[in-house]
Amino acid sequence: MRPRRSVLYMPGANERALEKARTLPADALILDLEDAVAPEAKVDARKRVCEAVTSGAYGRRELAIRVNGLDTPWHVDDMRAVAEAGPDAVLVPKVNSPTEVHAIERGLELAGAPDRTAIWAMIESPVATLHAEDIARESDRLTVLVLGTNDLAKELHAEHVPGRAPLLGALSLALLAARATGRAILDGVYNDVRDLPGFEAECLQARQFGFDGKTLIHPGQLEPCNRIFAPSPAEITRSQKIIEAFEAAKRAGRGVITVDGRLIEHLHVDNARRILALAAAIESSP
Repeated sequence: MRPRRSVLYMPGANERALEKARTLPADALILDLEDAVAPEAKVDARKRVCEAVTSGAYGRRELAIRVNGLDTPWHVDDMRAVAEAGPDAVLVPKVNSPTEVHAIERGLELAGAPDRTAIWAMIESPVATLHAEDIARESDRLTVLVLGTNDLAKELHAEHVPGRAPLLGALSLALLAARATGRAILDGVYNDVRDLPGFEAECLQARQFGFDGKTLIHPGQLEPCNRIFAPSPAEITRSQKIIEAFEAAKRAGRGVITVDGRLIEHLHVDNARRILALAAAIESSP
């Protein structure tokens, strides 16, 4: 298990930002060649980002490069450069179909990308949401779905409101697709970097839904995101008690298990093991 509580976008054209990212407590970084980079800066940013990936200066943080979309003039060159740099993942925006996933996979293979470079697909349109399961199943290289909630709201003509009622259907469909196919899934960004209470509420909502983490646009969002998406001390203690009770019941040949007065079934044990595995992965992360 690899923690992806906090996944921070960093502009590929900003050398100072890339240097600062080396010390930030993010589980993963997305070095961005798309929205954060002006057209005239794309080529230089590509070189800078690939050099950052191969520098070894980011420790054990997971590194993804967000390339420009398949329909842009920069996509092919981005993919060639990514294949050579060999990051942990390539994040492709506006993936709308399994056919596009196949094209992305084929592009990586033809360019000689290492097997460890995974595909992360952005789900940010109605058609992508409706076909999210097919998109996720198309390639074993595809390991993470990333929600692009800003673009999705735009396409839906929806408003950004507390609680995200206009987006709940799309969030649920994408989450179902990820869990049905064994993929990780990341929630979209929160736009107002000054509104930490609103950000924390959205993180809590995403965790309660079942998201693995959230994409971020500012380092100030890291602490609450890491805290909310991590198992709490109480959850860890309860998970340990559940597993200990389960193992004791097995040794004694008992079929009925209770912890703190609550009946425990195999699903509770599986969830407890998942929580403890996540806590251990966080403990060993940078």
